Amino acid sequence: MSSQKFAPLAIRRSILPSLWDLMALLLIVGAIVLVAYGAHVTTAPLSTLDTTPLSLDPVNLPLYAVRTMLRMLLAIVFSLIFTFIYAALAAKSRRAEMVLIPILDILQSVPILGFLTFTVTFFLNLFPGSVLGAEFASVFAIFTSQAWNMTFSMYQSMRNQPKDLEEATRSFHLSGWQRFWRLDVPFAMPGLVWNTMMSMSGGWFFVVASEAITVGDTTMTLPGIGSYVALAIKQQDIWAVLYAVIAMLVVIILYDQLLFRPLVAWADKFRFETTSSGVQPTSWMLDLFRRARITQILAAPFQWLARLIWTIRLPELPKLASEKNDASLSRTIDWIWLAIVAVGAAWAAYVSIDYLRASIGWPDVATAVIDGFITLLRVIVLMAIATLIWVPIGVWIGLRPALAEKIQPLAQFLAAFPANIAFPVFVVLIVHFSLNADIWLSPLMILGTQWYILFNVIAGASAFPGDLKEAARSFHITGWRWWLKVILPGIFPYYVTGAITASGGSWNASIVAEVASWGSTQLTTPGLGSYIANATTAGDFPRVVLGIVVMCAFVTLFNRLFWRQLYAFGERRLRLG
Repeated sequence: MSSQKFAPLAIRRSILPSLWDLMALLLIVGAIVLVAYGAHVTTAPLSTLDTTPLSLDPVNLPLYAVRTMLRMLLAIVFSLIFTFIYAALAAKSRRAEMVLIPILDILQSVPILGFLTFTVTFFLNLFPGSVLGAEFASVFAIFTSQAWNMTFSMYQSMRNQPKDLEEATRSFHLSGWQRFWRLDVPFAMPGLVWNTMMSMSGGWFFVVASEAITVGDTTMTLPGIGSYVALAIKQQDIWAVLYAVIAMLVVIILYDQLLFRPLVAWADKFRFETTSSGVQPTSWMLDLFRRARITQILAAPFQWLARLIWTIRLPELPKLASEKNDASLSRTIDWIWLAIVAVGAAWAAYVSIDYLRASIGWPDVATAVIDGFITLLRVIVLMAIATLIWVPIGVWIGLRPALAEKIQPLAQFLAAFPANIAFPVFVVLIVHFSLNADIWLSPLMILGTQWYILFNVIAGASAFPGDLKEAARSFHITGWRWWLKVILPGIFPYYVTGAITASGGSWNASIVAEVASWGSTQLTTPGLGSYIANATTAGDFPRVVLGIVVMCAFVTLFNRLFWRQLYAFGERRLRLG
């Protein structure tokens, strides 16, 4: 009788929305409102940028922060799509890899100003008279600061998959499309999530440049935290800089709590190990959506569509039957492919030389190359110092999931803190204490990029299989033997991925690090970065192109002769499984 009496109450409780449902509904409605606001302001006429100029009044910062947050979120979505496509092609096709990976090396070494020079006009013409064109130009600039790191992470994971997992996909007769969604993406997910956080944080360095767009004599300033910081530095308003840093901290905390911490907790299930990993990362946001019925109802159609997509058995790409068994035919096709690539590279070199030789002589080339070696020396020294500092710290954090969960927002803030805000401090200290600018301006190059090493090492240590840690404890492997025989081989591919990106980012940052100023005080140190910066200030476009070409050549050669050799060593000798 009592069970019948309380049955209607139980039914009503199951029907009525719970507190979890109400909280989830508020978050969903808030997200919809933000998207609607973004759609409204980006479709406004271009003239609104002039009628509503940027203001340093802190009352405007919340709206500026929302617009910057939406730009970075859209850029990270485009970066993720690019990562899946580009990394899969590079990892799965040996011939495509020969072209795509060097191109990726070059892309990450091209300064953001180089991308803006060629893309701003395109996007403005694509959406004439609309703010949308300027917004897409800004999003693309932020995209160029995020995509390369994520792509390298995905590529590294796909090239270092355990062989037993590859055998399992073959035994289940999975197609290439099914293997991508059931093995490649899940295995890469832990490292990709950490590198996505790093890319989002690293994008803050370029927000200042991407929100103040110059086309000829016209400058368009998009409302945002980056443009707010640029205006504050220009007007030497310390309080405005402080307000911007506080707003940035709030945005980073929101991203951490609402997006990245749920992703880290969700991606933990994809870790490759055969024993329990101990403490698992948690997220109140992920728990909320798992408990709320409304999110389960809303997500059901998307889950059904996702299962439909990744279970489709697409036909395999056709291959020549004789090529499968004929090594000589495969080598012939390789030579033909290399010839095509060489012809394309020679044509690009001819076009570049033909453009530059009208106003550039061999002495200019020699100057740019010498400056390149100076910057190369700085990059090598700074990378060695950053490695000695951040690899042990990253391992210590990554092996402690509870600590990594607490450190995550702090690390994101330090990585996201725009290094150019610290430039005036360095200038004032160097002038005040009469320090050598050639030495003390150098750390500015790696101030914003050293975090790629830390984040990748944390990702590698977090993804380190628990069964291998248990085996090391069982065999009493400790001290230096543990570092050399256990953990360093385990995180090595992750470190190389972070080091490649940090190295390329340091070259890119040299353009602003080798020429730093505050008010009327300007310090310049010899190097390829200052060569490009001075040529840009003088409006000498041919020398800007020469500097970018030389920088791309240095970065590509350094990556191929050093980092790629370490990469290949990790694949041969340090692969799990």
